[in-house]
Amino acid sequence: MTSSPSPQPATHHVPLLEAVGISKSFPGVQALSQVSLRLYPGEILAVVGENGAGKSTLMKILAGILQPDQGQIFLEGKPVQFRNVHDAQRHGIALIHQELNLVPNLDIASNIFLGREPCGWPPLCWLCREIYTLAANYAQQLGIRAPLTTLVKDLPLGQQQLVEIAKALASASRILIMDEPTSSLTQRESERLFAIIRQLSDQGVSIIYISHRLREVELIANRVLVLRDGRQVGELQRGQITHEDMVRLMVGRELRQFYHRHFAPSARDKILVTVRDLRLHAQQRNPISFDIYHGEIVGLAGLMGSGRTRLVQTLFGLSPKFSGKVYLHGQEVEISSPADAIQAGIYLIPEDRKQFGLILNDTVCHNISLPSLRELSRYTLVRSRQERTLASQLVQQLSIRTPGLQQMVGLLSGGNQQKTVLAKWLARQPRWLLLDEPTRGIDIYAKSEIYALVDSLAQQGVAILMVSSELEEILGLCDRVLVMHQGELVGELDRSHLSEEAIMQLATGGKHLS
Repeated sequence: MTSSPSPQPATHHVPLLEAVGISKSFPGVQALSQVSLRLYPGEILAVVGENGAGKSTLMKILAGILQPDQGQIFLEGKPVQFRNVHDAQRHGIALIHQELNLVPNLDIASNIFLGREPCGWPPLCWLCREIYTLAANYAQQLGIRAPLTTLVKDLPLGQQQLVEIAKALASASRILIMDEPTSSLTQRESERLFAIIRQLSDQGVSIIYISHRLREVELIANRVLVLRDGRQVGELQRGQITHEDMVRLMVGRELRQFYHRHFAPSARDKILVTVRDLRLHAQQRNPISFDIYHGEIVGLAGLMGSGRTRLVQTLFGLSPKFSGKVYLHGQEVEISSPADAIQAGIYLIPEDRKQFGLILNDTVCHNISLPSLRELSRYTLVRSRQERTLASQLVQQLSIRTPGLQQMVGLLSGGNQQKTVLAKWLARQPRWLLLDEPTRGIDIYAKSEIYALVDSLAQQGVAILMVSSELEEILGLCDRVLVMHQGELVGELDRSHLSEEAIMQLATGGKHLS
C-alpha cells in the first residue's frame, strides 16, 4: 500500500452528519455513553476501538438499525430521526456490513440492485438489460472481474465483498459507512478500494471507515475518532494519526510487547511434523514438503488465492489430497477426514469462525465441549458436571469475557469467539495446530491476547502452522515462513532472513532475495 493519503478536506462550518450525546444500553451493558461524532462533506473519518468499544452500536444507530436511548442526530444542521434502515437510506446513508448481506442464489447484477430494480413495462427482458447495463458501470469501477450473470455463491469471498460495496454505491448514497471493508480483499483489491474511496471523497461523498487494520487507517483517514468501553476517548487529526497513538488511546496504555513471542531456537531440535511430496491436485507440478519442530511457529504466507487455505484444509482432511504423506513423531498418519486429523491430534482454527468454527446459537459451554463429548460421556449420556468444569477451566484460562457459560456464543465479541474456538481444541491437548487467519476481524487488544495464547502453546511444544495475510503478524510471531504462489510452495525464509520485501518477492512469483 504505497499510495499517499487523501488530502484533508476543506473545513466546513456545518457538518454533513453530526451525532451529539448518543447513549445506548442493553440488558446489563452500557454500549454507548454520551458519544458525539462529526462528519464533513468529502471527509474520510475512521472510527477505531477494541471489539466491544461501541463502534458497531454507533454505526447501527446512524444507519437506522437501532434507536438511541439518548442523543440527537443532525443532517446538515437539521435534526433527524431514523426509525428504520429505509429512513436512513432515504437520507443518503448506506451501511456496508462486515458480514456480507448478499443473496447467494442471485447473480451479481441482481444483488447490486436488489430492492432498487428499475421499474417499467412492458417486457421483463428490457428490465433485465437495464439492470446489467447499470451494474456494469459499478463492476468496472470496482474491478469485479466475473460476468454479471455469475451467481454470488460462486464468487470468491473477496469478490463478494466488492459486490457488497457496489450495492451500496448503486444507492447513490452521500454517506457510506464501511465496516471492515477490506477484511476479505487481497492487497491489490484493497488498493483499488482505497482509490475508489479517494475518488468518492473528491466527489463530496463522506466515508465513515471502521477497521482493525491500523495501517489502513493511517493511509486513508482524514480524521480518527477513538472509542473505548462505549466512550469517546480521543480524536486524531491527519498529522497526528500514527499506529502508536491509536493503540495508546484504544487500550489506555502502551503495548510494549505486543506479540508476546519467546524465541528459543535451541529448544527446537526435534521434528514433530513431516510433510512429504504432498500434491493438492493432479495438475500440481511440484510437490510440497516441509518439517515443523516441537514448539515452532511456522508462518504460511502468500497472496489470496495462492493455495494457503487449501493446504491447511487438506492437512486437516477437509479437502482430499492427490498424493503425499504426513508424519507425526516419525509415524505416518493417514488423514482422509477431519475425524482422522482430530484422532491424530491435528486441529484447525478456520478462517471463517462463524461459519466453520462455532455454533453461534449454542452456548459457550457446548461449543467448548463439543469435540470432547465422547470423553465427557458415559453410556451415551453427557456428564453435565464434567462438561461445565471443563468449560469453566478453559474460560478462565483463556480469559474469555462472557456473562456465563450459558451465554450464546454468537453474542460474544469477535476476539472472545476466536478464543472459544481455541478453547475447544485446547481441551483435547493438541499436538499440531493449524491456524488460518487467526486474528481476522478482531481488535488490537484481542489480537495481543491471541498472540500470547499461541506463544504459550508453542512453549508447551505444540507445532503451529499459521496462515496470515498480515505481514506484521508473520514477522512478529514466526520462527520460519513458508511462502506460496499459485498453488506451489515457492520458498522458505528463516528468522534471520525475514522481511516484508523478502516475503512479497516470493509471494508475487519472484526469486529469493539474497
